[in-house]
Amino acid sequence: MQRFQLQGEFIELNVLLKLLALAPSGGAAKAMIASGTVLVDGAVETRIRRKLRAGQTVRVGEQRIGIAAPNAVDGGKAVQ
Repeated sequence: MQRFQLQGEFIELNVLLKLLALAPSGGAAKAMIASGTVLVDGAVETRIRRKLRAGQTVRVGEQRIGIAAPNAVDGGKAVQ
């Protein structure tokens, strides 16, 4: 599972998809979410600007992303 470290309290779902290059553009991210192919914590998520917080998991196809808290530590190394 890929991990994404937050820089603040949350990140919006559409922004995460663009940052991780899972969607080539904002419009593509919006279409992916609206089509029901994005899951948050195992449930289909259709809210484009859903706020994701530490501890949540996003799934797009076979890709899984764990959301980590700012300054999270994993085995002595900062989580990227």
